[in-house]
Amino acid sequence: MKGGADGVRMNPPRSLLLIKPGSMGDVIHALPVASAIHEAWPETRITWLVDPRWQPLLESNPAITRTHIFPRQEFRGIAGGIRGLRWFMDLGGLQPELTLDLQGLLRSGMMAAMARGAQTVGLSDAREGAGFFYSRVASVARDQHAVDRYLACLPAIGIEIPEEKEFPISLKSSEIVSSIDGAYIVLHPFARGEDKAMSGAAIHEFIRVFAAHSPLKIVLAGFGSVEGGFGGQVIDLVGRTSLGDLTALLAGARFVVSVDSGPMHLAAALKTPLLGIHTWSDPRRVGPYSTEAWIWQGGEIRRQDLGSPPLREAVFGTEDAAVVARFVAEQVGNK
Repeated sequence: MKGGADGVRMNPPRSLLLIKPGSMGDVIHALPVASAIHEAWPETRITWLVDPRWQPLLESNPAITRTHIFPRQEFRGIAGGIRGLRWFMDLGGLQPELTLDLQGLLRSGMMAAMARGAQTVGLSDAREGAGFFYSRVASVARDQHAVDRYLACLPAIGIEIPEEKEFPISLKSSEIVSSIDGAYIVLHPFARGEDKAMSGAAIHEFIRVFAAHSPLKIVLAGFGSVEGGFGGQVIDLVGRTSLGDLTALLAGARFVVSVDSGPMHLAAALKTPLLGIHTWSDPRRVGPYSTEAWIWQGGEIRRQDLGSPPLREAVFGTEDAAVVARFVAEQVGNK
């Protein structure tokens, strides 16, 4: 692992490879890095290595010249292993003048090496030996939000961290969203992380209490399952939205309630009024990147504050769902 970033001076590279395939939230959190680079070096061609599921988030982004797809789902089994080997070998055709590895894992470090870039910059908290492949390391702090961690790579290449962070996400028309008549809120209760998702009972209680306090429609969205009927005020879109539909849905909502998940970060990037539910995750590091957002944690509702330590871990139960529902009803009013 080579030295730090103090006093760095660089000429704008002709080409830059940004490695961040990650999750939906990871890709959203890295958007300000690409925007800042494009602002400082408008002639630099930026290629973003991304999972195909999240590639639509980068469409029409003025900072991104092209995307390079990492089709990890195709690399399973013996045949998949062969396809994966060929994919890694083909990275040699990229040959960027500068590579930024924001993933920080052995796999992404190997991607940087196989791309045969002139220089590779990574973060100091990289794991699995990824730092072995770096030319330069940017220092990050453990309690930094993911957005700020990724932005820490900028001084390492001679670019100042911008005061205003840009999250350019293109919006496309959506027939599903266009079919919704009237104002609505979005409830996104599903998550892959253990003990992050809302229970079926909490979902039903939120719907019951909100409907008793507000006439706005409740759009239930995401990928998961919940049993039972919801009543006429609920629009059930579970499992029925593409990423483009979801983006349009969140952008048009009066308010979004989401567990700690990619859609929560997408709503924050779109500047939609939002409450994020954190049962055990640290909002300083992975909460909504917006001081206008609200968070629920430890049985309390408060504004998001990246400087405040997390509250106690707590399960989000039916009583909490009722409190949050009444709070959201107050936020959106009766119109």
